[in-house]
Amino acid sequence: VDIRRRIELIQDFEMPTVCTKIKVSRDGQYIMAVGTYKPRIRCYDTYQLSQKFERCLDAEVVTFEILSDDYSKIVFLQCDRFVEFHSQQGHYYRTRIPKFGRDFSYHYPSCDLYFVGASSEVFRLNLEQGRFLNSLQTDASENNVCDINPVHFLFATGTAEGKVECWDPRTRNRVGLLDCALSSVTADTEIDCLPSISALKFNGALKMAVGTSTGQVLLYDLRSNNPLIVKDHQYGLPIKSIEFQHQLDLIISADSRIIKMWNKDTGKIFTSMEPEYDINDVCLYPNSGMLMTANEAPKMNIYYMPVLGPAPRWCSFLDNLTEELEENPESTVYDDYKFVTRKDLENLGLAHLIGSTLLRAYMHGFFMDIRLYHKAKMMANPFAYEEYRREKIRQKIEETRAQRVQLKKLPKVNKELALKLIEEEGEEQQLTRKRKQKNMPSLLKDDRFKVMFENPDFQVDEQSEEFRLLNPLVSKTSEKRKKKLKLLLEQEAKEQEEEEEPEGKPSDAESSESSDDEKGWVEEVRKQRKLLRQEEKVKRQERFKEDQQTLLKPQFFEIKEGEEFRSFKDSAKKQKLMKKTLGDRLKLEEKLGTLNVSDTTVGSKQATFRLKK
Repeated sequence: VDIRRRIELIQDFEMPTVCTKIKVSRDGQYIMAVGTYKPRIRCYDTYQLSQKFERCLDAEVVTFEILSDDYSKIVFLQCDRFVEFHSQQGHYYRTRIPKFGRDFSYHYPSCDLYFVGASSEVFRLNLEQGRFLNSLQTDASENNVCDINPVHFLFATGTAEGKVECWDPRTRNRVGLLDCALSSVTADTEIDCLPSISALKFNGALKMAVGTSTGQVLLYDLRSNNPLIVKDHQYGLPIKSIEFQHQLDLIISADSRIIKMWNKDTGKIFTSMEPEYDINDVCLYPNSGMLMTANEAPKMNIYYMPVLGPAPRWCSFLDNLTEELEENPESTVYDDYKFVTRKDLENLGLAHLIGSTLLRAYMHGFFMDIRLYHKAKMMANPFAYEEYRREKIRQKIEETRAQRVQLKKLPKVNKELALKLIEEEGEEQQLTRKRKQKNMPSLLKDDRFKVMFENPDFQVDEQSEEFRLLNPLVSKTSEKRKKKLKLLLEQEAKEQEEEEEPEGKPSDAESSESSDDEKGWVEEVRKQRKLLRQEEKVKRQERFKEDQQTLLKPQFFEIKEGEEFRSFKDSAKKQKLMKKTLGDRLKLEEKLGTLNVSDTTVGSKQATFRLKK
């Protein structure tokens, strides 16, 4: 199923072990990725949907940059302090920088490469003159990342102390300093160490996003020292990559565990993705909804989200595929959930959870977590497993017995019903032979009704009131059938090898039973009702005898202080009096003489009370 559902856009889009960085050329035709082992770069041609070339390197690549519109000019910063230049045909030149590098940026107007790393200096290499220029001296002990604004070419570097220094390449002077470490700490965040800068990205002329090593992303306007929004990934992992999505005004930030997409104006989460393996880098294909990730795994992942934008021109068929998937949506499958009805919840004592997040309403019941269901079932009936185990053992024993020599036996459940069906089947066979018709399938042999003769829960209760009133004429035939059943049980007890069904003797009563007239039916119903009344009368007499036999123990009551006990009748009268309304109580008091109500000359009423002792 996984192979059938997989869409392989680019053939062999993977690395031998791990992919560390992935980028797209400015013309959108080539995708380049670096990884190990051995250290190498692979270039993929999107027009051919396959790999164009592969080149192995002497050391692992920290980061790289595509200087041209296609793959003809590439610069690699390697972990052994070497900077390697590649042209269209392959390796072109190799030089070394004084300190270990961590990141670099290319300044197009002056053709300068700015290298930052394990040093306070920012090294400048001019590609037009082919020599190093005077370096920029920062206040930091180390610099982790850097970026150049694509509009006004402001150079920014992120330091290990959690600050961002901005430099003007024209005057080579520092023009601004941002303390991001202090701004990233809010009331909700908990940090163990000083946050350093791990990611940096410009957007337009005035916006800049900064990622810290403690998992926060800060969005700045260059005209202000305070961040517009502080977004926490809640994982405490360093931010690896930051991308801007212009169609929906989103910021795509990623640490090694999760990719989050959120609105740059409100900070509201749009969506998030958690790949199976750790993330090293994220690349957004320009002007599309495609996202590529470099992982701690051989396979490089490609994600396509139509809501972010259209598919790239070289894989436009993805739009048609997504439309087909929307037309045929798959139903949600609850693998780890148990469906329960309202009655099941009441039996488990979980009816109070209705309306909470632990239950998902679905059709005539709810879905609940299977672990919660098992826990509640164990608490409601701790011996359910033992009963289930005994039932399974009994079923296994019955299965082994069924493999032995089979004898004609009645089932253990609903034996009388089975006997009735056997008799009816015999009569039908005789009729079909006379009429030369096809025999109908037997109900006993039908798998759909097999459980009715195996599970004791389906046993017909012939003593119930409903059965006796609905089947009044069955009583006479059932007596006949009970005699046959008794004979069969005796034969089974003796374990005779040949067992035959005993045939009843024909009589006038049997012939009269076949003629089911209305008078006989009414008489039988009356008889059954009379029997039911007699049984109920006997039960009442038994309960009355039990009540007489029970001994009543004396009950003692404590009298409140200041009150004089007269009799229990007085307390009963008081309780009855308290239940009455005020008007009824006044009328009663007036009758007793304790209250006198009279009319005054003004028109109002005057009440005179006489207190009791």
